[in-house]
Amino acid sequence: MANPIDFYFDFSSPYGYFASTKIDELAAKHGRTVTWRPILLGAVFKITGGQPLPTIPLKGSYAAHDLARSARLFKVPFKLPSKFPVASTAPSRAFYWLGDKDPALARKLAQALYHAYFAEDRDISSPEVTGNVAARLGVDKAALALALNDPAVKERLKTEVDAAIERGVFGSPYIVIDGEPFWGSDRLDQVEKWLESGGW
Repeated sequence: MANPIDFYFDFSSPYGYFASTKIDELAAKHGRTVTWRPILLGAVFKITGGQPLPTIPLKGSYAAHDLARSARLFKVPFKLPSKFPVASTAPSRAFYWLGDKDPALARKLAQALYHAYFAEDRDISSPEVTGNVAARLGVDKAALALALNDPAVKERLKTEVDAAIERGVFGSPYIVIDGEPFWGSDRLDQVEKWLESGGW
């Protein structure tokens, strides 16, 4: 069995959102599974000196145009959220807490959270909103609320982020196939060719 593809993403990343709508289908075409790994770009930016796109002169206005264009290309619902970016701590903790019990449901939660933020303009940085999105999937909202403040869950996310940084992850999405890294949703064509050919 071929190794899973590692899919690193931040819940506040629109390009991560775009890639999230394609990565599983793309991997399945080539007999692969995907391990979803939410990260916190804020922690990464402390190392790289990066900034959220809207705060960068010239690049920020281009990004707004590119995001709308990319959404049309990917054929996914999208509107730039009224609050962008947001902290993605609550959704990331929710993902890892749920993923330890039910990985398939955690993936559905990730997709639902992305949709809530980038299609419905719901502020998923709020534990209440994250809980409401999870509850629609049958997740126990009260248990999730407790989990978001559980020291073990907090440590789990920190460990995952630290491990991603140690691996060289610096953006979202960041896709790793058998040790080969690809950064950005615009690299999905290369990801597919790599899977088809075994690399070059």
